[in-house]
Amino acid sequence: MKKKNVKSFSTRWGFILASVGSAVGMANVWGFPNKMGSNGGGAFLLIYILFVLIFSYVGLPAEFAMGRRAATGTLGAYENAWATRGKGAGKTGAVLGWLPLAGSLCIAIGYAVIVTYVLKALVDSVAGTLMTADAAAWFSDFSSRDFSVIPYHIIVVAGTLLTLFLGAHSIEKTNRIMMPVFFLIFVVLVVRVAFLPGAAEGYKFMFTPRWEMLCDPMIWIWAMGQAFFSLSVTGSGMIVYGAYLSKEEDVVGVAQHTALFDTIAAVVAALVIIPACFSYGLDVGAGPSLLFVTLPTILQDIPLGRLFAIILYVAMIFAGVSSLQNMFEAVAESL
Repeated sequence: MKKKNVKSFSTRWGFILASVGSAVGMANVWGFPNKMGSNGGGAFLLIYILFVLIFSYVGLPAEFAMGRRAATGTLGAYENAWATRGKGAGKTGAVLGWLPLAGSLCIAIGYAVIVTYVLKALVDSVAGTLMTADAAAWFSDFSSRDFSVIPYHIIVVAGTLLTLFLGAHSIEKTNRIMMPVFFLIFVVLVVRVAFLPGAAEGYKFMFTPRWEMLCDPMIWIWAMGQAFFSLSVTGSGMIVYGAYLSKEEDVVGVAQHTALFDTIAAVVAALVIIPACFSYGLDVGAGPSLLFVTLPTILQDIPLGRLFAIILYVAMIFAGVSSLQNMFEAVAESL
């Protein structure tokens, strides 16, 4: 009996969904609406889409190609790439490969804490306590208290590691479920938010560019950084997924599909958060409190708010875990 190869994705769409899972995360659900709200709305969206188009032709395919050629993780891929310039250069590349790998690990450590907070919000939404508490006081209490979310943190990290148990096949199977459900949930939320009074002002802010803001270099910098982060172009995680990619696949084609679905996820998340903030007169650039203070405040006030809170935080758990999979896998595969 032929042994199943857990070191590769079984289908093209399995690979794309896993890559979309890596790209879709807090960068989309929270980061994109936050950056868009702080940097001119429609003008930021135009610049962001421009950079996503560029990176879907250059940065992302390059990482997929590097990983596939080396058929290994970050350290081996860097060594392999630099070795084309000579044996000594290969050793230098292996050392330099530790930089993006360490970056992925550091991001994963902080990212796991954010996903832990989301799990805490989900549990309290199910219990109903988040729907009656003062959201600001609730968030301040557990986020400033030492060791308050340790049990949730263990669940997030251990649960994510379990999804990596069978390598590429585990990642593929979990994302085949998580990503379609994520998109479905957010479409439901988009429809619900559309019926809020004043939501139209949010849509106008998102899709009506203020052309003078295109002259602000900081908006270009923020949009470029958001595109890098959102697509997981870090010199690490997508290289590992590329190592699991079939030799027959077109790396540019799968990169473009990944970028397309990632951008749809970002815009859909913004269609939930920004119109809701406009409806309630809240700050769309509120930072981390957007997820844990602003949104709960809105959800407390709408009919079936508890149900929609549960739906929202389940979707965010899926987004967070799918991104953590990529960060953890990058470290595990390289080591």
